[in-house]
Amino acid sequence: MGVTVHLDELLAAYDWVSGSEATVLSCEAYVSRVTGEIHWIGEGIDEEPPEDIDDGSLYIAVPQKSDFDLGRSLVLRFVEEQIPNSIESVYEFFRRRGAYAKFKALLDRVGQLDAWYQYEQAATEEALRNWCEENDLTLVP
Repeated sequence: MGVTVHLDELLAAYDWVSGSEATVLSCEAYVSRVTGEIHWIGEGIDEEPPEDIDDGSLYIAVPQKSDFDLGRSLVLRFVEEQIPNSIESVYEFFRRRGAYAKFKALLDRVGQLDAWYQYEQAATEEALRNWCEENDLTLVP
């Protein structure tokens, strides 16, 4: 059993490295394989990261949303399961810019926005659980 990592802290770090401003602000986060502590790196973070943060035997980078395929494919799975009659519209959304805004507007119109957020949260937590297992980290609430 590996070092303990708290779900809420890992989710916050995951959101930090996956946010739309993450590229602009060079947002990174690493989990210590020794303590389970999460180290945040980026603009606005005052704490200096450990000097050996690049040592993969001691730290592991918190994954980004793109690492888990939780974007378009998750949207399509949700639509197929919850509102299958809208699948063609959603495919069309993703052929152009602004797909997520259109997708969320559709969900709002059909009363599925809250269901989507719950679905997305459950998928994210499951992906992080699997990531922790693969990296010998123990995820706790």
